Amino acid sequence: MMRGAKAFRMVATVLVSIFLLVAIWEGYKWMGGATNGTWPATSLELPASTDDLTMPHAADIAGELFEEIRDGRDRLPLSVFLIKKAWFTLQEAAIGFALGLTIGTGLAVLMLRWRVAERGLLPWINVSQTVPLIALAPIIVTWGRQQNLPDLLSISLIATYLTFFPVAVSALRGLQSPDDAHVELMRSYAAPWRTELVKLRLPAARAYLFPALKIAATLSVVGAIVGEISIGTKTGLGRAILNYAQRYAVFPERLYASVIGAAVLGLAVFGLVSLAERLVVTRSQGAVEEVVR
Repeated sequence: MMRGAKAFRMVATVLVSIFLLVAIWEGYKWMGGATNGTWPATSLELPASTDDLTMPHAADIAGELFEEIRDGRDRLPLSVFLIKKAWFTLQEAAIGFALGLTIGTGLAVLMLRWRVAERGLLPWINVSQTVPLIALAPIIVTWGRQQNLPDLLSISLIATYLTFFPVAVSALRGLQSPDDAHVELMRSYAAPWRTELVKLRLPAARAYLFPALKIAATLSVVGAIVGEISIGTKTGLGRAILNYAQRYAVFPERLYASVIGAAVLGLAVFGLVSLAERLVVTRSQGAVEEVVR
């Protein structure tokens, strides 16, 4: 019963949020049209134009999702077309997320085990994120093609670049979070370092790791889309966004629909990580209750 109520509240929150966003969008657009592009009772211009080219009506954007477009020799609704593109982007993001999780966790364990590694690596991990992704993406793509790697893997490496950082930093903080008393207790029983890591530090890191995984999951989608735009691949949401950006003057609604599709994909992967977190927490609570009994 409680799960049903929680699910109902979640759906209601999403619907209310969408309604508010549409209301703000349409309200701003109406205000701009009524005041000729200025704030009411002033001569100050609005920050964004409210004409139909810059801000199509929400209904027009939603209606465009059901308009048929050409995909090769086939014709299919734009919504189906975007789902197909999102599937390719999801595969690239999933590989990048898995690699980022592996590399980030591995670096965190390495820095935990040897303090000299932490002092030597952590500054460079932080500096790595100052390099603009749009500048790094062509380098990764060119290197990947020289190594005869498939473009899908090159795009996944771009997503990995964004995902490993939050995982490494948060995992390290989580692994260092157990109380000194608990660590000393483990060592007093002559527990090997591996046992200390698995039985004490990894469970303690869970509270730090899952929030980082949520961020990393959404960043993996961003990295995949940027990689698709940089590489000029014919698949993925990045290609759809690039194509419709070039035709914006004719079909502005399609570009907005593509961007919304990318946002929905980001929310979907965020939800998958949240679901995994809930399953892990529920299983852990069940194990604790079983021990208590």
